[in-house]
Amino acid sequence: MALHAPQSRKSHPRTPAARRFTHPGLRAGARRRPATGLRVNRPTIRHWPLATPNDLSASVSAPRAPRPTTSRSHSRLPPMNASPKLRPLALALCTIVAVAAVAPAFAQQQAGSTSMREAREKRQKELGKQKDSDKGKAADAALWPNATRQEPAEEAKGKNLKTLQEIQGLYEKQDYAGAMAKAEAFAATSGLNSYEKSFAYQLAGASASELQDDAKSADYFKKAVDANGLDNNNHYTAMYNLVVTYYSTGKNEEALALLDKFLAETKSDKPEYQQLRAQLLANTGRGGEAAKTFEAQLAKNPNDKKALLNAVSAYQASGDDAKATKLLEDGYNKGMLTEAKELQVLYANYLNAERFKDAQKVIEDGAAKGILKEGPDLATAYSLLGQNAYYNGSDADALNFYGKAAPMAKDGEAYLNQAKILRAQGKTADAKAAAQKALDKGLKKPEEAKEILAD
Repeated sequence: MALHAPQSRKSHPRTPAARRFTHPGLRAGARRRPATGLRVNRPTIRHWPLATPNDLSASVSAPRAPRPTTSRSHSRLPPMNASPKLRPLALALCTIVAVAAVAPAFAQQQAGSTSMREAREKRQKELGKQKDSDKGKAADAALWPNATRQEPAEEAKGKNLKTLQEIQGLYEKQDYAGAMAKAEAFAATSGLNSYEKSFAYQLAGASASELQDDAKSADYFKKAVDANGLDNNNHYTAMYNLVVTYYSTGKNEEALALLDKFLAETKSDKPEYQQLRAQLLANTGRGGEAAKTFEAQLAKNPNDKKALLNAVSAYQASGDDAKATKLLEDGYNKGMLTEAKELQVLYANYLNAERFKDAQKVIEDGAAKGILKEGPDLATAYSLLGQNAYYNGSDADALNFYGKAAPMAKDGEAYLNQAKILRAQGKTADAKAAAQKALDKGLKKPEEAKEILAD
């Protein structure tokens, strides 16, 4: 008599929380215009503790000497305070794997393909409670029809069947501790066939999972798989749930090895399995392979934003920033980047590549659409554009960008840089007004503003 575990009440395993991203404020320090410019560091990657290293990150750092793009004389120009500095900006990736419930179950396995009535009929049939006239109505669809494993023919019989029914009853009543204890004791008895032992451990694993005991859950699911007595649907569900448990507890090497075995035996090409494999590859330092897998998923579904962001992150993790930026750029042009953190990563990557016009377009478009909100983050971006414009000889653009940055900045440095440019242009009254605003907002070194006011 075949048995199946009851439906789990959990839709997915616990997944690690996404990291938050933070920005610092502006940094000031006297630098002379001829010796300074924008300097951008290659993005750095931070890792999720349990999932993937796919934190998409970008940074914009202290200035460096500009290229000679203008014949303008620098000797008569005022020194500018150093541009703001953006510390690493992390875009935490979405959870992209729709994993099976930790507790394998017929009803859950058939979700979306069978009615509740059919699922109940199937469970009744498996427990030997269905009427003869109803038998055979709910055929057990193969979840992995291409699996190479030969299904065992053993079943639960006699008093052992009754004991498993009792354990299953405890589980269905949500007495998980009782179900786990009784299943473990039953599995330890002698004379069980492989199916009876596997099913008992499967129930114990499902119960341990409901109790959030990952260590016991993994141990029981492994024993259920090793006993090798279940039909293919339950055997591979238990195996995949073991992969998920390893994954959620940071055992990435074990999860990857078992997932490869699962894929080799089931011959499944479902996207969710490939996505999980890519995450595990990234977690184990194989970012290049992970990126190719994510990008293959993106090629199949060009509008899959999760695949896009994961591919970007994996390319960054492998050091291929050009490909990461190209994917982000493609997503931006398709209108797929709709959150502030996504635009921030893109314009930071543009600044890293000294593509200032592209960065300006993303910043101004994001601000116009209300995606990039007024605040220190946006002020930092505008100040970086102001600095670049100044170093390339466009005072008008520099004043415009500093003017946008100043009201929303957390201190008065942008106002002070405005004042310096205006003073050099001979616009004394405007320069003094900007210097006063700088003092009012706060400066680390107020002496420069006071000097302008004293003119």
